Amino acid sequence: MGYKVKGIVDWVGTVDWELRTFHGEELSTHRGSSYNAYLIRDEKTVLIDTSWTPFAEEFVENLKKEIDLKKIDYIICLHSEIDHSGALPLLMKEIPDTPIYCTANGARFIKHQFHQDWNFVTVKTGDKLPIGSQEIMFIEAPMLHWPDTMFCYLTGEKILFSSDAFGQHYATHPAFNDLVDECELYQEAIKYYANIVSPFGAMVERKINEILDLNLPIEMICPAHGVIWRDNPTQIVETYLKWAKNYAENQITIVYGTMWDATKIMAEAIAQGIAEEDPSITLKIYNIGVSDKNDVITEIFKSKAVLVGSSTFYNGMLSEVAGLLEEVKNLKLGRGKKAAAFGAYGWSGESVKLVSEALKAAGYELVNDGLRELWKPDEKVLENCINFGKNFLKSI
Repeated sequence: MGYKVKGIVDWVGTVDWELRTFHGEELSTHRGSSYNAYLIRDEKTVLIDTSWTPFAEEFVENLKKEIDLKKIDYIICLHSEIDHSGALPLLMKEIPDTPIYCTANGARFIKHQFHQDWNFVTVKTGDKLPIGSQEIMFIEAPMLHWPDTMFCYLTGEKILFSSDAFGQHYATHPAFNDLVDECELYQEAIKYYANIVSPFGAMVERKINEILDLNLPIEMICPAHGVIWRDNPTQIVETYLKWAKNYAENQITIVYGTMWDATKIMAEAIAQGIAEEDPSITLKIYNIGVSDKNDVITEIFKSKAVLVGSSTFYNGMLSEVAGLLEEVKNLKLGRGKKAAAFGAYGWSGESVKLVSEALKAAGYELVNDGLRELWKPDEKVLENCINFGKNFLKSI
Protein backbone atom coordinates (compact mmCIF):
# COMPACT_ATOMS: atom_id res chain seq x y z
CA MET A 1 0.00 0.00 0.00
CA GLY A 2 1.50 3.30 -1.11
CA TYR A 3 1.26 6.66 0.65
CA LYS A 4 1.89 10.32 0.00
CA VAL A 5 5.44 11.51 0.62
CA LYS A 6 5.13 15.15 -0.43
CA GLY A 7 3.37 17.00 -3.23
CA ILE A 8 3.68 15.00 -6.43
CA VAL A 9 5.69 12.17 -4.80
CA ASP A 10 4.30 8.87 -3.47
CA TRP A 11 6.04 5.95 -1.78
CA VAL A 12 5.40 2.71 -3.70
CA GLY A 13 7.99 0.40 -2.16
CA THR A 14 7.92 -2.75 -0.04
CA VAL A 15 8.15 -3.21 3.73
CA ASP A 16 9.97 -6.41 4.70
CA TRP A 17 8.82 -7.01 8.26
CA GLU A 18 10.43 -10.46 8.51
CA LEU A 19 13.94 -9.72 7.22
CA ARG A 20 16.54 -10.84 9.76
CA THR A 21 19.71 -11.02 7.67
CA PHE A 22 20.94 -9.03 4.70
CA HIS A 23 23.81 -9.36 2.20
CA GLY A 24 23.34 -13.11 2.46
CA GLU A 25 23.91 -13.90 6.13
CA GLU A 26 26.45 -11.13 6.68
CA LEU A 27 24.32 -8.43 8.28
CA SER A 28 21.71 -8.83 11.02
CA THR A 29 18.49 -6.86 10.61
CA HIS A 30 16.59 -7.22 13.88
CA ARG A 31 13.91 -4.69 12.89
CA GLY A 32 13.38 -5.78 9.30
CA SER A 33 13.82 -3.32 6.45
CA SER A 34 12.10 -1.63 3.54
CA TYR A 35 12.91 -1.32 -0.14
CA ASN A 36 11.83 2.21 -0.90
CA ALA A 37 10.59 3.12 -4.36
CA TYR A 38 9.07 6.46 -5.27
CA LEU A 39 6.59 7.57 -7.93
CA ILE A 40 6.72 11.17 -9.17
CA ARG A 41 3.69 12.38 -11.14
CA ASP A 42 4.18 15.65 -13.01
CA GLU A 43 3.55 16.16 -16.74
CA LYS A 44 5.86 13.16 -16.98
CA THR A 45 5.72 10.22 -14.60
CA VAL A 46 8.92 8.89 -13.05
CA LEU A 47 9.57 5.74 -11.01
CA ILE A 48 12.63 5.81 -8.76
CA ASP A 49 13.91 2.28 -8.01
CA THR A 50 11.90 -0.92 -7.60
CA SER A 51 12.18 -3.70 -4.99
CA TRP A 52 14.12 -6.83 -4.06
CA THR A 53 13.65 -9.90 -6.26
CA PRO A 54 11.51 -11.94 -3.79
CA PHE A 55 9.00 -9.08 -3.78
CA ALA A 56 9.04 -8.43 -7.54
CA GLU A 57 5.58 -9.81 -8.28
CA GLU A 58 4.05 -8.06 -5.26
CA PHE A 59 5.77 -4.80 -6.22
CA VAL A 60 4.54 -4.83 -9.82
CA GLU A 61 0.99 -5.77 -8.84
CA ASN A 62 0.86 -3.01 -6.22
CA LEU A 63 2.31 -0.52 -8.69
CA LYS A 64 -0.49 -1.37 -11.13
CA LYS A 65 -2.97 -0.31 -8.46
CA GLU A 66 -1.23 3.07 -8.28
CA ILE A 67 -0.86 3.76 -11.99
CA ASP A 68 -1.27 2.34 -15.47
CA LEU A 69 2.29 1.06 -16.03
CA LYS A 70 2.27 2.37 -19.60
CA LYS A 71 1.98 5.87 -18.19
CA ILE A 72 5.43 5.59 -16.59
CA ASP A 73 7.65 7.75 -18.80
CA TYR A 74 11.00 7.19 -17.09
CA ILE A 75 12.60 4.81 -14.61
CA ILE A 76 15.50 6.01 -12.49
CA CYS A 77 17.79 3.34 -11.03
CA LEU A 78 19.91 5.02 -8.37
CA HIS A 79 21.79 1.82 -7.53
CA SER A 80 21.86 -1.56 -9.27
CA GLU A 81 22.08 -3.86 -6.25
CA ILE A 82 19.16 -6.29 -6.48
CA ASP A 83 17.41 -5.08 -3.35
CA HIS A 84 16.68 -1.97 -5.45
CA SER A 85 16.59 -3.36 -8.99
CA GLY A 86 15.29 -6.89 -8.44
CA ALA A 87 11.80 -6.16 -9.80
CA LEU A 88 13.12 -4.62 -13.03
CA PRO A 89 12.91 -7.79 -15.17
CA LEU A 90 9.23 -8.31 -14.34
CA LEU A 91 8.44 -4.62 -14.72
CA MET A 92 10.26 -4.32 -18.05
CA LYS A 93 8.24 -7.21 -19.47
CA GLU A 94 5.27 -4.87 -19.11
CA ILE A 95 6.96 -1.68 -20.37
CA PRO A 96 10.07 -2.88 -22.28
CA ASP A 97 10.92 0.38 -24.05
CA THR A 98 10.76 2.69 -21.03
CA PRO A 99 14.08 4.56 -20.58
CA ILE A 100 16.13 3.62 -17.51
CA TYR A 101 18.25 6.50 -16.21
CA CYS A 102 21.38 5.45 -14.34
CA THR A 103 25.13 6.00 -14.23
CA ALA A 104 27.40 4.34 -16.76
CA ASN A 105 28.45 1.84 -14.10
CA GLY A 106 24.79 1.32 -13.27
CA ALA A 107 23.96 0.35 -16.85
CA ARG A 108 26.93 -2.01 -16.97
CA PHE A 109 26.05 -3.66 -13.66
CA ILE A 110 22.36 -4.08 -14.54
CA LYS A 111 23.28 -5.69 -17.86
CA HIS A 112 25.58 -8.13 -16.08
CA GLN A 113 22.97 -9.01 -13.45
CA PHE A 114 19.93 -9.46 -15.67
CA HIS A 115 21.51 -10.05 -19.11
CA GLN A 116 19.11 -7.60 -20.72
CA ASP A 117 19.94 -4.65 -22.94
CA TRP A 118 17.13 -2.30 -22.01
CA ASN A 119 16.85 1.35 -23.04
CA PHE A 120 19.55 2.75 -20.79
CA VAL A 121 20.19 6.50 -20.56
CA THR A 122 23.41 7.19 -18.70
CA VAL A 123 23.76 10.40 -16.70
CA LYS A 124 26.39 12.22 -14.67
CA THR A 125 26.47 14.93 -12.02
CA GLY A 126 24.62 18.06 -13.12
CA ASP A 127 22.50 16.41 -15.81
CA LYS A 128 18.83 17.32 -15.57
CA LEU A 129 15.60 15.66 -16.59
CA PRO A 130 12.65 18.05 -17.12
CA ILE A 131 9.37 16.43 -16.12
CA GLY A 132 6.96 19.39 -16.36
CA SER A 133 6.62 21.92 -13.57
CA GLN A 134 9.73 20.50 -11.93
CA GLU A 135 12.96 18.82 -12.96
CA ILE A 136 15.22 16.13 -11.62
CA MET A 137 18.94 16.74 -11.21
CA PHE A 138 21.36 13.81 -11.02
CA ILE A 139 24.34 13.64 -8.64
CA GLU A 140 26.86 10.81 -8.96
CA ALA A 141 27.79 9.28 -5.60
CA PRO A 142 30.30 6.50 -6.30
CA MET A 143 31.15 4.23 -3.37
CA LEU A 144 28.13 5.28 -1.35
CA HIS A 145 28.23 2.39 -1.25
CA TRP A 146 28.76 0.90 -4.76
CA PRO A 147 30.65 2.36 -7.75
CA ASP A 148 27.37 2.86 -9.63
CA THR A 149 25.46 4.78 -6.96
CA MET A 150 23.90 8.17 -7.62
CA PHE A 151 21.44 10.54 -5.93
CA CYS A 152 18.80 12.67 -7.56
CA TYR A 153 17.12 15.90 -6.52
CA LEU A 154 13.55 16.99 -7.29
CA THR A 155 13.56 20.78 -7.60
CA GLY A 156 10.03 21.91 -6.75
CA GLU A 157 9.51 19.55 -3.82
CA LYS A 158 13.12 20.09 -2.67
CA ILE A 159 13.60 16.35 -2.09
CA LEU A 160 16.95 14.54 -2.17
CA PHE A 161 16.61 10.87 -3.13
CA SER A 162 19.77 9.49 -1.55
CA SER A 163 19.83 5.78 -2.43
CA ASP A 164 21.59 3.82 0.35
CA ALA A 165 23.04 6.92 2.03
CA PHE A 166 21.20 8.08 5.17
CA GLY A 167 19.19 4.83 5.30
CA GLN A 168 18.57 2.17 7.91
CA HIS A 169 17.32 -1.40 7.97
CA TYR A 170 14.16 -0.49 9.83
CA ALA A 171 10.66 -1.67 8.93
CA THR A 172 7.87 0.79 9.66
CA HIS A 173 4.84 2.12 7.81
CA PRO A 174 4.32 4.91 7.00
CA ALA A 175 7.98 5.75 7.34
CA PHE A 176 8.76 9.29 8.48
CA ASN A 177 11.41 10.14 11.07
CA ASP A 178 8.99 12.14 13.23
CA LEU A 179 6.65 9.12 13.54
CA VAL A 180 9.15 6.58 14.89
CA ASP A 181 11.15 6.10 18.07
CA GLU A 182 14.18 8.36 17.69
CA CYS A 183 16.41 6.07 19.76
CA GLU A 184 15.54 3.06 17.60
CA LEU A 185 16.02 5.14 14.46
CA TYR A 186 19.51 6.30 15.35
CA GLN A 187 20.48 2.87 16.65
CA GLU A 188 19.64 1.44 13.23
CA ALA A 189 21.19 4.38 11.38
CA ILE A 190 24.58 4.04 13.11
CA LYS A 191 24.50 0.24 12.71
CA TYR A 192 23.86 0.72 8.99
CA TYR A 193 26.70 3.22 8.71
CA ALA A 194 29.17 1.15 10.74
CA ASN A 195 28.53 -2.11 8.91
CA ILE A 196 28.03 -0.83 5.35
CA VAL A 197 29.22 2.73 4.80
CA SER A 198 32.17 3.12 7.19
CA PRO A 199 34.94 2.02 4.75
CA PHE A 200 34.08 5.02 2.58
CA GLY A 201 34.27 7.77 5.21
CA ALA A 202 36.54 10.05 3.19
CA MET A 203 34.27 9.75 0.15
CA VAL A 204 31.20 10.35 2.31
CA GLU A 205 32.69 13.59 3.55
CA ARG A 206 33.68 14.74 0.06
CA LYS A 207 30.31 13.91 -1.48
CA ILE A 208 28.32 15.60 1.27
CA ASN A 209 30.43 18.74 0.98
CA GLU A 210 29.97 18.63 -2.79
CA ILE A 211 26.20 18.50 -2.33
CA LEU A 212 26.27 21.28 0.25
CA ASP A 213 28.28 23.42 -2.19
CA LEU A 214 25.39 23.10 -4.67
CA ASN A 215 23.27 25.10 -2.18
CA LEU A 216 20.24 22.94 -2.81
CA PRO A 217 17.39 23.63 -0.39
CA ILE A 218 16.51 20.27 1.14
CA GLU A 219 13.10 19.81 2.75
CA MET A 220 13.12 16.02 2.70
CA ILE A 221 15.61 13.17 2.27
CA CYS A 222 14.24 9.92 0.84
CA PRO A 223 16.68 7.00 1.22
CA ALA A 224 16.40 3.51 -0.26
CA HIS A 225 15.87 1.80 3.11
CA GLY A 226 14.07 2.78 6.27
CA VAL A 227 12.51 6.08 7.21
CA ILE A 228 12.13 9.26 5.19
CA TRP A 229 13.71 12.29 6.85
CA ARG A 230 11.15 15.10 6.83
CA ASP A 231 11.54 16.68 10.30
CA ASN A 232 14.84 18.60 10.22
CA PRO A 233 16.04 16.31 7.40
CA THR A 234 19.63 17.54 7.30
CA GLN A 235 20.20 16.29 10.85
CA ILE A 236 21.26 12.96 9.34
CA VAL A 237 23.60 14.75 6.91
CA GLU A 238 25.30 16.51 9.82
CA THR A 239 25.49 13.21 11.70
CA TYR A 240 27.09 11.46 8.71
CA LEU A 241 29.76 14.16 8.61
CA LYS A 242 30.58 13.37 12.26
CA TRP A 243 30.61 9.62 11.65
CA ALA A 244 32.88 10.05 8.62
CA LYS A 245 35.70 11.66 10.63
CA ASN A 246 37.14 8.80 12.73
CA TYR A 247 34.10 9.01 14.99
CA ALA A 248 34.59 8.05 18.62
CA GLU A 249 32.59 8.36 21.81
CA ASN A 250 34.00 8.11 25.32
CA GLN A 251 33.73 4.34 25.11
CA ILE A 252 35.99 1.31 25.25
CA THR A 253 34.75 -2.01 23.90
CA ILE A 254 36.22 -5.30 25.05
CA VAL A 255 35.60 -8.29 22.78
CA TYR A 256 36.80 -11.80 23.46
CA GLY A 257 36.50 -15.42 22.48
CA THR A 258 36.99 -18.04 25.18
CA MET A 259 37.14 -21.83 25.46
CA TRP A 260 37.00 -22.56 29.19
CA ASP A 261 36.31 -19.06 30.58
CA ALA A 262 39.91 -18.10 31.37
CA THR A 263 39.95 -15.35 28.72
CA LYS A 264 36.47 -14.29 29.85
CA ILE A 265 37.75 -13.87 33.43
CA MET A 266 40.66 -11.81 32.09
CA ALA A 267 38.27 -9.58 30.12
CA GLU A 268 36.16 -8.84 33.16
CA ALA A 269 39.22 -8.08 35.31
CA ILE A 270 40.62 -5.75 32.62
CA ALA A 271 37.25 -3.98 32.55
CA GLN A 272 37.38 -3.65 36.33
CA GLY A 273 40.75 -1.91 36.05
CA ILE A 274 39.45 0.52 33.44
CA ALA A 275 36.37 1.30 35.53
CA GLU A 276 38.43 1.87 38.66
CA GLU A 277 40.72 4.24 36.76
CA ASP A 278 37.84 6.23 35.22
CA PRO A 279 34.27 5.47 36.40
CA SER A 280 32.86 7.90 33.81
CA ILE A 281 33.93 5.89 30.77
CA THR A 282 31.40 3.72 28.93
CA LEU A 283 32.45 0.07 28.88
CA LYS A 284 30.97 -2.64 26.68
CA ILE A 285 32.05 -6.28 26.99
CA TYR A 286 31.12 -8.96 24.44
CA ASN A 287 31.80 -12.66 24.09
CA ILE A 288 31.86 -12.71 20.28
CA GLY A 289 31.03 -16.42 20.29
CA VAL A 290 27.51 -15.70 21.60
CA SER A 291 26.98 -12.09 20.45
CA ASP A 292 25.56 -10.63 17.27
CA LYS A 293 28.59 -9.75 15.14
CA ASN A 294 27.05 -6.64 13.58
CA ASP A 295 25.89 -5.23 16.90
CA VAL A 296 29.43 -5.69 18.22
CA ILE A 297 30.88 -3.98 15.14
CA THR A 298 28.58 -1.04 15.78
CA GLU A 299 29.95 -0.69 19.32
CA ILE A 300 33.51 -1.01 18.02
CA PHE A 301 32.77 1.79 15.54
CA LYS A 302 31.59 4.01 18.41
CA SER A 303 34.64 3.29 20.59
CA LYS A 304 37.82 5.31 20.93
CA ALA A 305 39.72 2.13 21.78
CA VAL A 306 39.21 -1.63 21.80
CA LEU A 307 40.65 -4.62 23.60
CA VAL A 308 40.40 -7.96 21.85
CA GLY A 309 41.05 -11.27 23.56
CA SER A 310 41.28 -14.87 22.41
CA SER A 311 42.24 -18.21 23.80
CA THR A 312 45.02 -19.92 21.87
CA PHE A 313 43.52 -22.65 19.72
CA TYR A 314 45.89 -24.97 17.85
CA ASN A 315 48.61 -22.31 17.57
CA GLY A 316 46.10 -19.69 16.47
CA MET A 317 43.20 -17.58 17.66
CA LEU A 318 39.59 -18.70 17.87
CA SER A 319 37.77 -18.59 14.54
CA GLU A 320 35.04 -16.24 15.75
CA VAL A 321 37.69 -13.71 16.80
CA ALA A 322 39.58 -14.10 13.52
CA GLY A 323 36.38 -13.55 11.54
CA LEU A 324 35.48 -10.44 13.52
CA LEU A 325 38.95 -8.94 13.08
CA GLU A 326 38.88 -9.60 9.34
CA GLU A 327 35.60 -7.68 9.08
CA VAL A 328 36.92 -4.86 11.30
CA LYS A 329 39.84 -4.55 8.88
CA ASN A 330 37.59 -4.54 5.82
CA LEU A 331 35.38 -1.87 7.39
CA LYS A 332 38.46 0.23 8.26
CA LEU A 333 37.30 0.74 11.82
CA GLY A 334 40.77 1.18 13.30
CA ARG A 335 41.65 4.54 11.77
CA GLY A 336 42.82 6.96 14.46
CA LYS A 337 42.05 4.57 17.32
CA LYS A 338 44.03 2.48 19.81
CA ALA A 339 43.93 -1.15 20.80
CA ALA A 340 45.57 -4.02 22.63
CA ALA A 341 45.24 -7.80 22.77
CA PHE A 342 44.95 -10.29 25.61
CA GLY A 343 44.31 -13.98 26.09
CA ALA A 344 44.82 -17.15 28.07
CA TYR A 345 46.62 -20.25 26.83
CA GLY A 346 47.57 -23.73 27.96
CA TRP A 347 50.34 -24.84 25.61
CA SER A 348 52.01 -22.41 23.20
CA GLY A 349 50.16 -19.09 23.51
CA GLU A 350 50.31 -17.58 20.00
CA SER A 351 46.88 -15.93 20.05
CA VAL A 352 47.89 -12.60 21.62
CA LYS A 353 50.61 -12.03 19.03
CA LEU A 354 48.22 -12.93 16.20
CA VAL A 355 45.41 -10.74 17.53
CA SER A 356 47.88 -7.87 17.89
CA GLU A 357 48.98 -8.30 14.27
CA ALA A 358 45.36 -8.37 13.10
CA LEU A 359 44.53 -5.21 15.04
CA LYS A 360 47.53 -3.45 13.52
CA ALA A 361 46.46 -4.61 10.05
CA ALA A 362 43.02 -3.12 10.76
CA GLY A 363 44.60 0.29 11.32
CA TYR A 364 44.72 0.41 15.11
CA GLU A 365 47.66 1.84 17.01
CA LEU A 366 48.81 -0.81 19.47
CA VAL A 367 49.57 0.66 22.89
CA ASN A 368 51.46 -2.39 24.15
CA ASP A 369 52.41 -5.97 23.29
CA GLY A 370 49.28 -7.38 24.91
CA LEU A 371 48.68 -9.52 27.97
CA ARG A 372 49.18 -13.28 27.82
CA GLU A 373 48.43 -15.48 30.82
CA LEU A 374 48.80 -19.24 31.39
CA TRP A 375 45.80 -21.38 32.29
CA LYS A 376 43.02 -20.16 34.55
CA PRO A 377 43.72 -16.81 36.27
CA ASP A 378 44.64 -16.84 39.96
CA GLU A 379 44.71 -13.82 42.27
CA LYS A 380 48.08 -12.67 40.92
CA VAL A 381 46.89 -12.89 37.32
CA LEU A 382 43.68 -11.05 38.17
CA GLU A 383 45.77 -8.27 39.67
CA ASN A 384 47.85 -8.20 36.46
CA CYS A 385 44.66 -7.88 34.43
CA ILE A 386 43.29 -5.06 36.58
CA ASN A 387 46.58 -3.17 36.24
CA PHE A 388 46.63 -3.89 32.51
CA GLY A 389 43.23 -2.25 32.22
CA LYS A 390 44.34 0.78 34.22
CA ASN A 391 47.51 1.21 32.20
CA PHE A 392 45.64 0.76 28.93
CA LEU A 393 43.30 3.60 29.83
CA LYS A 394 46.22 5.83 30.80
CA SER A 395 47.87 5.14 27.45
CA ILE A 396 44.90 6.42 25.46
